Amino acid sequence: MTFRIKTAELGRFTVFILSGRIEQQAIAGLRRLFELQTDHHDIILDLKDVGVIDRDAVKFLRDCEADAMKLENCPAYVREWMEREKT
Repeated sequence: MTFRIKTAELGRFTVFILSGRIEQQAIAGLRRLFELQTDHHDIILDLKDVGVIDRDAVKFLRDCEADAMKLENCPAYVREWMEREKT
């Protein structure tokens, strides 16, 4: 299962539609894409098609949300894992 990123525009928002396996390499690619954005408040991460995620990716997503990015279609197990990683 490979990692893929599609982008879409939704008004002033840039939507990153993520699919596949999110691991360390994927995180590095996402960070590079985020650097091109002028405002993290305008980023939406759509996780509907994410299949597998590792601990580093959970921490990364938690940090993204803390940085005002919006997570959409976040699987329940990922959301629960993110909550556990806060402590």
